[in-house]
Amino acid sequence: MPKPLIGITTRNGKDSDGHPTMVVQHSYINAVVNAGGVAIPIPSILPKEDLQQLYSQLNGILFTGGGDVSLDYFPGSPHPRIDGVDNARDFTEISLMRASVSDGKPLLGICRGAQVMNIALGGTLYTHIIDQLKGAIDHDYPGNLRKTIVHPVNVDESSRSAEIFGETLLNVNSLHHQGLKDIAPGLRVVGHAPDGLAEVWMPLQNRMLI
Repeated sequence: MPKPLIGITTRNGKDSDGHPTMVVQHSYINAVVNAGGVAIPIPSILPKEDLQQLYSQLNGILFTGGGDVSLDYFPGSPHPRIDGVDNARDFTEISLMRASVSDGKPLLGICRGAQVMNIALGGTLYTHIIDQLKGAIDHDYPGNLRKTIVHPVNVDESSRSAEIFGETLLNVNSLHHQGLKDIAPGLRVVGHAPDGLAEVWMPLQNRMLI
């Protein structure tokens, strides 16, 4: 039986000579490979027809972390901390997300990827949590230490997350300054931080964990 082809979204960058590059962390690729899939990086500069052809051949998509989504895609509050906006990536990922949810194609959104889901389905974000959510805890750990446990997440016992991890209280290494504000109609929130911020959610018509 052939291995599933899993698309992985990428970000645009530049090398030391200033040449444009396509970037994805090896950890995403290794995770797909270790799970038995074939990792297929998805460039965010493909023509629409090429992107559609690639999408049609994928068995699932991993939406990766990264910079903030442009306010062109949701009615958020401007904030000086908004950073790393990549219009080509926004268009590509939002298009892929809407298609995946509509078709029931398996997907996983991590950090930015999960926020893209909410935006793509009609939700909004806090553009800087600590300034906009009353009683917010710090979700963007000082120094960006990715292995530092920052806070717990309470997970619905009936969720896919609880089934996978075998428990309903997860300790996480939070590293995001934005988060879900208005939840899109097609999403079910299944995990919350102590300040009430949605941390785990999944599309109602899709069985894949988010």
